[in-house]
Amino acid sequence: MSERYQVTGATAVEISASIESGIRRAALAPGDLLPPVRALAADLAVSPATVSRAYAELRQRGLIVTAGRHGTRVRPRPPVAARRAAMRPPAAPGLRELSQGEPDTRLLPPLGPHLARLAAEAGHPIGYATAGVLPEVAEAARARLAADGVPADELTLTGGALDGIERLLGAHLRFGDAVAVEDPGWANQLDLVAALGLRPIGVPVDDDGPLVAGIAAALAAGARALIVTSRAQNPTGAALSAGRCAALRHLLADRSDLLLIEDDHAAELARVPLHPLAGATRNWAFLRSVSKPFGPDLRLAVLAGDETTVARVAGRVRVGAGWVSTVLQRLVLTLWRDPAATALVARAADSYERRRGALVAALADRGVAAHGRTGINVWVPVADETSALTALRDAGWSVAPGALFRIAAGPGLRVSVGPLDDAEIPALADAVARAIHPAPDGGFTA
Repeated sequence: MSERYQVTGATAVEISASIESGIRRAALAPGDLLPPVRALAADLAVSPATVSRAYAELRQRGLIVTAGRHGTRVRPRPPVAARRAAMRPPAAPGLRELSQGEPDTRLLPPLGPHLARLAAEAGHPIGYATAGVLPEVAEAARARLAADGVPADELTLTGGALDGIERLLGAHLRFGDAVAVEDPGWANQLDLVAALGLRPIGVPVDDDGPLVAGIAAALAAGARALIVTSRAQNPTGAALSAGRCAALRHLLADRSDLLLIEDDHAAELARVPLHPLAGATRNWAFLRSVSKPFGPDLRLAVLAGDETTVARVAGRVRVGAGWVSTVLQRLVLTLWRDPAATALVARAADSYERRRGALVAALADRGVAAHGRTGINVWVPVADETSALTALRDAGWSVAPGALFRIAAGPGLRVSVGPLDDAEIPALADAVARAIHPAPDGGFTA
């Protein structure tokens, strides 16, 4: 914890408010260590039980996380707005930035021509009563999902994949319920589960997706929801195989009490077939975002599912945001219909496939095990994240620490190939090999 910030308060409410204030004002940074319960209690002249209640309230709201002997820390992305300058640290000068997990902006379809076409074709402004999911967008979305074997009789739209996941969990679960999540898994999703006051249960992952035994254990531990990434899993690049899909369908067949959420965020960028779990349980949802293939600023995802689940999400949207902007819907529709945009997305998919595969192969040639079956990320298991990250930074490379993505999984590094050029791959592989001692490859979980 920053030496400049002192926690204050005489009650649990005051102590938790003081810590939250420190996070908002960036006096407490993501990852900062908080004092042990007894030490802070002594400093504030309160009982340890008072500090424990304050910490418990902050944990329930997803602001802090406690990791056994490693202590209590501010979460990497606490769900409270901080000063704008502290929201994203500036890139260190001279470092090649491969930590963000973003698509290659050079390969995103240009929006200008489509926006110009929309402006030329715009009719009369619409009102509140006529807004909603546009029929032509719904028709096109159903056709795209049906081509991949996803039933889409019922569908709605959300403001991106994570927005859809939040609405699904809120519509089905209550505070304190357990959610089975991939481990390692999408950092934003782990933070969202914490912010909603839900209890994550980590499920080990290999190249074919979440392990059947891991999901069975999570169900036995009381998981009320299961979130599975169909392809391009973040951070490992795993993709659900046909065999794994069949085994999971068999496992989930009788689980009428489970909400199944599938996230196919890579969509058109994936170069492996989709093996959907859609319909394996009574309550299910399949999400497909347009952000990765068409641009992160396009906050739209198609959500298909059973009638009850879709109705709950659509109803919650209606009493909140109301609808996804019809201007955005029309823009996405023009991108879907444009052969040039389709060709550019296909080119991007081929480029990611080539660069990711080349990096995994180059690392293997240097005795470093790495994983990246699909998507834009490569996961490298390591023995010590801190030393490996430091060595790579000293060599001029910035990658993401695996701690952002893990619950109980072993340490690792996530390398994003979005901004990586082909010519840089040998030098990067050399740097990674020098930075780590190859760890035994026993999957992604310790």
